[in-house]
Amino acid sequence: MGRAEKMSRAEKIEAALRGAFAPSVLEVVDESEAHRGHAGFQEGGESHFNVTIQSDSFAGMSRIAKHRAVHAALGKELMSEIHALALTVRE
Repeated sequence: MGRAEKMSRAEKIEAALRGAFAPSVLEVVDESEAHRGHAGFQEGGESHFNVTIQSDSFAGMSRIAKHRAVHAALGKELMSEIHALALTVRE
C-alpha cells in the first residue's frame, strides 16, 4: 500500500491543491461532524469539507471558473468521495 492510499481525504485535497495552484493560503477543514444525521454523513468523517485557497493562479478568473479549476485539480475520483465541498477561492 502506497503513501497516497494511506492519506486522509483532507491530506489528498491539500496535496492536490498545493500541487496545482501553489497557494499562498490553503486551509482544509473537515466539517463532517457538524453534519451528523444529515445526508451524506459518513462515520469517521471526511465527507464534508470547507476549503479556503488563495493563489495568483486564479487571477482574472470568474468565480465559476475558479471553482471548476479546483474541482478539476481534485479530480473525479476524489470529488466522488466527498459529499459536500464549500469553497472560498481568492486571487
